[in-house]
Amino acid sequence: MLNKNIETILGCDAEYEDASTVLFGAPFDSTTSYRPGTRFGSSAIRHESFGMETYSPYQDKDMTDYAFFDSGDIELCIGSSQLALEAIEERARTILADGKRPFMLGGEHLVTLGAFRAAAEKYPDIHIVHFDAHADLREDYLDVKLSHACVIRRCWDIIGDGKIFQFGIRSGDREEFAFGKDHVTTRKFDFEGLEETLDKLGNVPVYFTVDLDVMDPSVFPGTGTPEPGGVTFDQLRKASTLVCQKPNVVACDINELSPHYDPSGISAMAACKILREMLLALEN
Repeated sequence: MLNKNIETILGCDAEYEDASTVLFGAPFDSTTSYRPGTRFGSSAIRHESFGMETYSPYQDKDMTDYAFFDSGDIELCIGSSQLALEAIEERARTILADGKRPFMLGGEHLVTLGAFRAAAEKYPDIHIVHFDAHADLREDYLDVKLSHACVIRRCWDIIGDGKIFQFGIRSGDREEFAFGKDHVTTRKFDFEGLEETLDKLGNVPVYFTVDLDVMDPSVFPGTGTPEPGGVTFDQLRKASTLVCQKPNVVACDINELSPHYDPSGISAMAACKILREMLLALEN
C-alpha cells in the first residue's frame, strides 16, 4: 500500500486501490556521462503538468475518466548506484505485487534497470521496447558497469538475445553497434517497422522505456546528452501511443529530462504531453 503524494501530476490523484497504473519518480543522475541534472526531471514534470489539459484531442480521452495514482519521488542515495537501484526495484516490486503497472519518471536512464529487474522477476518472458538516441549497450563506461551508457546491456544480461527492440538509435561506439547486430534488434534513426514489431510480439509482456532524447534537440533541448538528427515530438507521440496500446505493456518509464538546460520549459512540457498520451493509451 502506497500513500498519496502531496503534489501529484495533473490528473494522477486517484486512490491507490483504484489505479491500474501507478507513477513514481526516480530522481537520480550520478552516472550521467556529460551534463547532469536529470535528478530534477520528475519534479519538473509534476510542476509543468499543470500547464496542460487532462484532455487529449489526439485520442479523445480525458485523464479524469481514469484512475492514475502518483506515489511521488523515491528518496535515493545519490552516492550509490547499487542502493538507488535497489530502492527503485523495491518500489516497482510493490506496485507489481499489487497487480498494478509501474510507470517511472527518471532520472537518468540507469534507473530503468531497477524497475526492469522487478518486472523481469514477475514476468520471466518479458521483452523490451526501447526508444532512445543512444544504444546504451556498452559493457562498461570508464570501467563502470552500472552507468546510463550501459543500462540496456545490463537488461540484456537478464533476458538475453532476441527480446530487446530499439528504435531511434543514432549514437554509440562501434562495439555497441556490433554487439547490437548480434544480440538485439536495432532500428537506427526512426520508428520504421515498429508496428510490425508489435504485431510480432503479440501478447508477450513488454517493458517500454523512453529516453526522451530520442527527440531532436531542436524540439527537446532539455537533456544532458543532446544528439542532433532525432525525431519530432509528433513522431514520438504517435510511436509511444502505438506501443502503449499494445495489450500487455506491464511497466513503463520516461527518462533523461534535464529541465534547467531549457529555461523556456518547452522540454518539460513535451515530457508532460508524452506522459499524458502514454497514460491514456494504456487505458485501452
